[in-house]
Amino acid sequence: MKMKRKYLKLIILLFILNSITLALYFSSHPDYFRRHRRPFSDHHHHQQQQPTNTNNNTVYYYLSRNNSYYNNNYNNHSNSNKPWPILPSYLPWSSSSSLKLPSFRSCEAYFGNGFTRRIDLLKPTSPVHVSRKSIRGPTSGGGWFRCFYSQTLRSSICEGGMLRMHPDKIKMSNGGEAIESVIGRDEDEELPKFEFGAFDIVQFGKIKNQKLASLDFLNEYLQNGQISRHTMRDLVDSVRLLGPHDAFHCSEWIEEPTLLITRFEYANMFHTVTDWYSAYVSSRVTGLPNRPGLVFVDGHCMTPLEETWKAVFSGLRYAKNFTGPVCFRHAILSPLGYETAMFKGLTEDIDCYGAPAHDLWQNPDDKKTARISEFGEMIRAAFSLPLHVHHHNSKSGSRNHNVLFVRREDYLAHPRHGGKVQSRLSNEQEVFDALKMWSSSHTECKINLVNGLFGHMSMKEQVRAIQDASVIVGAHGAGLTHIVSATEAEILEIVASEFRRPHFELISQWKGLNYHPIYLGGSHASPGLVINKLKDILKTLGC
Repeated sequence: MKMKRKYLKLIILLFILNSITLALYFSSHPDYFRRHRRPFSDHHHHQQQQPTNTNNNTVYYYLSRNNSYYNNNYNNHSNSNKPWPILPSYLPWSSSSSLKLPSFRSCEAYFGNGFTRRIDLLKPTSPVHVSRKSIRGPTSGGGWFRCFYSQTLRSSICEGGMLRMHPDKIKMSNGGEAIESVIGRDEDEELPKFEFGAFDIVQFGKIKNQKLASLDFLNEYLQNGQISRHTMRDLVDSVRLLGPHDAFHCSEWIEEPTLLITRFEYANMFHTVTDWYSAYVSSRVTGLPNRPGLVFVDGHCMTPLEETWKAVFSGLRYAKNFTGPVCFRHAILSPLGYETAMFKGLTEDIDCYGAPAHDLWQNPDDKKTARISEFGEMIRAAFSLPLHVHHHNSKSGSRNHNVLFVRREDYLAHPRHGGKVQSRLSNEQEVFDALKMWSSSHTECKINLVNGLFGHMSMKEQVRAIQDASVIVGAHGAGLTHIVSATEAEILEIVASEFRRPHFELISQWKGLNYHPIYLGGSHASPGLVINKLKDILKTLGC
């Protein structure tokens, strides 16, 4: 009897401990329940409304992005998209418990949810005296469309429901071809040109065949800025409103939330990372319950970078690969990568520094961010790589260190590329060979020099090499953008005089990584200088 009571007490104690653990976990991940509810479930949110009249559109400042008024119409449709992983650096992207919005030009406004102004271009309406035969597909109301504007980034994330795309009204190449089959194709052929009506929405009570967005709206919320060809602006400008009695035929209905993306420098790692980041932010800002699918509204050929697109998101298709009009239950328009803080930071001062998410959870700081770390964890999680990696810190007592040397290789980047990359380090092989000889005889600790020939590695292998590195060495080049996925690595950039650009110093700063530059007078580096710099770095790691 005493033994049974003892076991009963033990079981009760374990139950209590487990309950406390779960409570602590969910208190630090308040968006867990939101992200795991069934898609399009009805939410009640607090909203601070400050209407202003702009072209008969009501502008709102809001707190929570998830008060989606399409919920009631579509809450019975399942979502087969990939779930969001639990990320150590994740912080909520919206809050219904605080009236504090990200301040102008704060780190959260730059890298997180600074899209605080909501503009409703179309609100949903219920159909009146409409035959279901006129709308082919499951629906119970008209379409809707809205945008969220960031004053800090001067860009918008837009989303809409019941949006139909007509691929035959988008002039561009098909896209998705093998690069060898389209050698010499002009870039202008690969970028979309939209006819009016390339996209349309049924809206009850509106005048048919009018434009969704006025020129004043486009100039205020989808500004061209320094972008000569703003494809997202052009897409919105092409959206036509249909009357309730117009036939809404669709060759295919896409029920799951889907990102519509146009890429420009799609074969360049840096610019593709800005596109990945914009797509990730758009997904979080619009409160998607799962990772969205993708439709590339461009005609670019395939590249190895698509491996990451497919891993991070839920499926990938090209707009011109559809055989007829396609209807989206919920489409999200992701801003161009040029409009992200990662790109804007090259020309404007973004005074932000990386910090651990748990520190910012307790003590928010407008000058600090964990968003780039969160994004890097998203990429690693997408490839099923471990997220809790702590092998570079001297406190761990590790005597083994991977030194990753990111190499520049010749490769065929796009149809207009000759296959030769411009050298940023004229004696790269000499430097690598010297490092290899030095590391093999290093006695203080074991140094594993990794030959980072990324052109011969899958994207997953590249991300794994970045994650496992204690020190990442390389000449200035797009491959170094992978440091967004680094853990606690030291960054050693060899900077030729012709390429003194801040890309990787800034990413290191925004992630909270230590950055060590070697500035060259030309493009030739003394191997001894690189070795000495590496020695100094390794000393800080206890080696």
